[in-house]
Amino acid sequence: MTTQKSPRLRGSLIVFRRKCGKPSCQCAGKDGTPHSSPAFKYSLNGVAKIVTLAPDEVAPIRAALVRYQLDQDRLDRLCADGLQWLNARIDARKAKRSS
Repeated sequence: MTTQKSPRLRGSLIVFRRKCGKPSCQCAGKDGTPHSSPAFKYSLNGVAKIVTLAPDEVAPIRAALVRYQLDQDRLDRLCADGLQWLNARIDARKAKRSS
């Protein structure tokens, strides 16, 4: 596996909440406040996956998500330009036939 200087990720940052199951833990108490940690949620081959993160991993993951979105926006604009090009070719072909 190669490492990237500017990786891209498709997914979401979430807060993962869970109860650990230990009877003496605060999460099992009257209040029942679950443990929470940052996590990255993504889908691979139609299956949702969640990876818990250390606090110092959140910023680089967020940056990779932003890079992916910027690339996706750029690709969407390029595809829109391609559709305009295609429609212009079709319109020119139709105009040629009708003249």
